[in-house]
Amino acid sequence: MRVESIFISDVHLGQGGCRAEDLLDFLAETEARNIFVIGDLVDFWAMRRSIWWPQAHQDVLRMLVGRAKGGTRVVYIPGNHDEAAREFVGMNICGVEVRRQLVHRTADGRRMLLIHGDELDSAVRCGRVHVRLGAAFYSVSLLLDRFVLRMRRHLGLQEWSLIGWLKRSVRDARAYIALFEEAAAKIASRAGCDGVICGHIHHPAIREIDGVLYCNDGDWVENGTALVESTTGRLSLLRWSEFRARAGDQRPLRLLGSSKA
Repeated sequence: MRVESIFISDVHLGQGGCRAEDLLDFLAETEARNIFVIGDLVDFWAMRRSIWWPQAHQDVLRMLVGRAKGGTRVVYIPGNHDEAAREFVGMNICGVEVRRQLVHRTADGRRMLLIHGDELDSAVRCGRVHVRLGAAFYSVSLLLDRFVLRMRRHLGLQEWSLIGWLKRSVRDARAYIALFEEAAAKIASRAGCDGVICGHIHHPAIREIDGVLYCNDGDWVENGTALVESTTGRLSLLRWSEFRARAGDQRPLRLLGSSKA
């Protein structure tokens, strides 16, 4: 699959729930001029509690560096779980550009602001203490989510995310997501951009907010999603499990959503 750009975030290497093997499959099957990693590539928060670093996690880093050395533009924007890497902003490490944020111009000329999204926590009244408490609750929920996923796979059922269901069903979670999306659109508008591409909340989406295109590329813990830009500049969400399942029977790929352009 040849595309102009790939946008991924919230891989959380070093965390037990990371779908590193799925990400490796996705990258191996995709050729792109640009790869943007928009935060939380490595989960230093999780690694403070316990070290989990299988070979697949190392292979993800090697593949990204390999792509950079092979001529692909690879940009890494650290997030809050890997904020220690923000010390290297402005540097080029093994061919990978480290940036705090970036304005990317799509193939059709749109200016898209690339940020991780933790910058918006204060705008949605989510202070550092609340973030830490939320991370603790998320860790417990993730254990349950992995158990449910294994059981459904064993029974031959379609993938279903407990955490995703909670986000869609719990009123406070829905309200937080809406506030986050609106805050992201506002910061892009103030920057004079046509849209914003971010991660952070593990909730893949593409929608227009007050004339600004909001894109969230999701994650590689709960959803296994990426945002892809076609050679004409069209932005679409891709869920890798669906792509992999449909590859064998050659049915058309159903995208989660896409921009109108």
